[in-house]
Amino acid sequence: MNRQLSYFLFILVVVIADQLSKFIITQKVSLMTIKSVVPGFFNITYIRNRGAIFGFFSGSGSQFIYIVLTLASLIALSLVVYYFFKTPHSERFMKISLSLILAGALGNLMDRIFRGYVVDFLDFYVIKWHWPSFNIADLCISIGAILLIYIFIFNKRPKCTQSS
Repeated sequence: MNRQLSYFLFILVVVIADQLSKFIITQKVSLMTIKSVVPGFFNITYIRNRGAIFGFFSGSGSQFIYIVLTLASLIALSLVVYYFFKTPHSERFMKISLSLILAGALGNLMDRIFRGYVVDFLDFYVIKWHWPSFNIADLCISIGAILLIYIFIFNKRPKCTQSS
């Protein structure tokens, strides 16, 4: 199988999983309802995030913020697509990292365009401290970004030696 095609299939599967999970949540869980999964640690809580990552700007309700966030998402997505195609096939971890970021960005952009908000529902917490709610797309973006940082920090390439 073409290596490039395998990445596209991976991206497609992740986007479908993200959109399917969001569809199920919107159909089965009422808005702002908390369903305990692991008491003291994890809930399913359906939230409509009209803002950016971790809910920044979500309370503004501004059409301008919506347009800026959508345009920023499109620009970021375009840059990731560009680097994805520029990355050689031999850089597998870089391709996987960019694929995760692409899938997550596509999933959230689809929400923003078709729903006007992003569906978040994964709610992790300890006692009263809650991590901001997120979704599968956010998880993919975060894992992809962490992998990307790891690659940039720890990817040791042989240094060229100058001959005298």
